[in-house]
Amino acid sequence: MLRSFLALALVALASPATALCTGADFRDRLSDADSATVARAVEATPYAQGLRWVATRKDDRITLIGTMHVFDPRLEELRATVTGDIQTADVLLVEAGDAEQAQMEAAVAADPDLFFITEGPTLPETLDDATWSAVMDAARARSIPPFMAAKMEPWYLSLLLSLPPCILPEMLAGQEGLDAMLIDDAQDAGIPVRALEPWDTLFTIMRKDDFDAQMDDLRLALIAPDLQSEMFVAMLDAYFTERIAEIWEVSRIAAAYVPGLSEQEAQAVFAETEENLLNRRNRAWIDVIEAEAALHDRLVVAVGAAHLPGHQGLLALLAADGWTITPAP
Repeated sequence: MLRSFLALALVALASPATALCTGADFRDRLSDADSATVARAVEATPYAQGLRWVATRKDDRITLIGTMHVFDPRLEELRATVTGDIQTADVLLVEAGDAEQAQMEAAVAADPDLFFITEGPTLPETLDDATWSAVMDAARARSIPPFMAAKMEPWYLSLLLSLPPCILPEMLAGQEGLDAMLIDDAQDAGIPVRALEPWDTLFTIMRKDDFDAQMDDLRLALIAPDLQSEMFVAMLDAYFTERIAEIWEVSRIAAAYVPGLSEQEAQAVFAETEENLLNRRNRAWIDVIEAEAALHDRLVVAVGAAHLPGHQGLLALLAADGWTITPAP
């Protein structure tokens, strides 16, 4: 579950603003020492604050936009600030576009094994009664019928249970995040949209553990809903005040709150998650961005905001390649 929870915190920044996702902020739980630790880490992080950046090299220009993948009405204001960048771009690069979405849907239809247990024991046959009862309660709270949860691959169910129930209304209503908004704007303007990675990249990462390890993650997914909600409230505030590195560093502290893990184990999983879901993908994306920059003068790169800051963030990696990085006006 920690991998799933951090995947959302890091990559998706999936924090919709709804009346149900308000209230206590996880940062209020932090001790003075933990708050100081977060502040020091943020201060040491390159490009720690900001959602819009410009990278220039000779006559080439890249506009980078930190996105959130789930709807929030305040995203419309941010969308309006980048309309001009989209309309004048040669290409928009995103984590996944409509083509990748279609590929995923086709793959799932052709191979249910991607998400569901089609052979062997189902989850209630594998888990003890008390744990399965807790899983059913958590699934029902997220509008997942227990009979469906019983047949889900444990990594996939862990991911779903990492979502606090308060965010589900917008998701079920089909509300879209900033990435989808910008894809729509690019298509309306006739701007090509291209993906930075294959559609199955994240699924491959999430499925790489064996079944037993995935079951361990599922047991850890039964974290208290109030803690999940508090983390989303913290992410919301940090995102819309553009304190992006703070989201990550608070998540690092939050790892210690996951039940069943020692502090050492939590930090080990955290480091693995950082490398697999963030750093490794960033390094792969740089190759794609550079290839597009060799063909075009004006790029827009719109990705989850957590991909921008840090020593292994896209901004630092571009700077190392000779790009000059400045905040967007």
